[in-house]
Amino acid sequence: MNKQTPNGMADASCAVSDSICLPATKFPRVVIIGGGFAGLALIEGLKKKDVQVVLIDKNNFHQFQPLLYQVATSGLEPDSIVFPYRKQIAGYKNVVFRMAEVEEIETSTKTIITDKGTLKYDYLVLATGTTTNFFGMKEVEQHSLGLKDIRDSLNIRHMMLQNLEQAAITCNTKEREALTSFVIVGGGPAGVEMAGALAEFCKYILPKDYPEYDPTIMKIYLVEASKQTLAVMSDKASVKTKEYLEALNVNILLNEVVTAYDGTTVSTKSGKKIQAKNFIWTAGVRGQMPKGLDKQNNIVNGNRLKVDENLRVEAFENVFAMGDIAAVITDTTPKGHPQVAQPAIQQGRYLARTLLNIINNKPSKPFTYIDKGSLATVGKRKAVADLTKFSFAGYFAWLLWSFVHIMSISGFRNRLMVGMNWALSYFSYEKSNRLIIRNFTKKTL
Repeated sequence: MNKQTPNGMADASCAVSDSICLPATKFPRVVIIGGGFAGLALIEGLKKKDVQVVLIDKNNFHQFQPLLYQVATSGLEPDSIVFPYRKQIAGYKNVVFRMAEVEEIETSTKTIITDKGTLKYDYLVLATGTTTNFFGMKEVEQHSLGLKDIRDSLNIRHMMLQNLEQAAITCNTKEREALTSFVIVGGGPAGVEMAGALAEFCKYILPKDYPEYDPTIMKIYLVEASKQTLAVMSDKASVKTKEYLEALNVNILLNEVVTAYDGTTVSTKSGKKIQAKNFIWTAGVRGQMPKGLDKQNNIVNGNRLKVDENLRVEAFENVFAMGDIAAVITDTTPKGHPQVAQPAIQQGRYLARTLLNIINNKPSKPFTYIDKGSLATVGKRKAVADLTKFSFAGYFAWLLWSFVHIMSISGFRNRLMVGMNWALSYFSYEKSNRLIIRNFTKKTL
């Protein structure tokens, strides 16, 4: 295994066959597990500092999750919203990337066990994010698709296109209706944006690509367990969102809880039955973390790690968490911060300063989240915006949403690609990526 230097700092050694080889260093080693918004923000804050930063991720790319729904509905290609980590950290001499999946943390020896070997840390930062939460409904999980990563997006795209092609072939009316019906569970930002994008696909693309049947055959249902969509935003945003979706012929079912889905029939608690071959689950997430940190007193609602005001995981030395996996529980945030990009980015920047203070024996201020507002789009040219002092909706909200998202994407090329795609579709509503490049089945999940 990697040895420890006399001052406790990690040193590189490849003498042991099961160790991950890392460059030798005289500086403290900060290992970050997860390269999402929080992880990259932390790296930006630690680059060119007197620490060695090791990023571990099971993928070799960062993905811009807010636009996954556009890949799913053929609006963007996947390489427009993913960016290689090695390109991201090029030129950062103190930053190292290793592609591996973390299996367990041994905090007593400061050892990380991965599927590729082990490595030591001086400071460990968990930024592992979340996974789809099906709330224990195994049948629903087996037959549905989530929307958490780029693979989910491509699975949804291929499922949609294959089902539409099959609908054009079949002579069975009921089967055709099921193949062209879409049920989206969850009325949060992901569900609302997916419903809006699908509705515009139905309105503008379906008549051109499938003239053999009436486009009204494509039915879109948005199922939400609470009394309103976008419950995390203002009432005004919720009302406007409902208006926009209904104008796009989306069937909104509020106060409805999905209880079962067998691949064809969606059942709800009130007794409704919907025949649909396309089922997308955006109704919940849960934190994902390796073994070794999941002590009962550290886990709070949503399977998140409870952290203190400095983002340190309680009961563990030199172990921190940030982003969606972390819950800063205070009187003002009893449920932690929202699991969206802004808190993650702010926590990453904060923890960079805090770690440097800890290493240099300097005091640190508690983390304070500055809420800059929330945005959600509902199809083309319509969005809702909740800013600090006021809320608005419509075209200008959509322009703001577009600008914020383009500027947040990693890489100039990716920003350019997304901007060009949006500019083209702004006038034509064209989606040029309607390709079936592999045969999708549930077994591909």
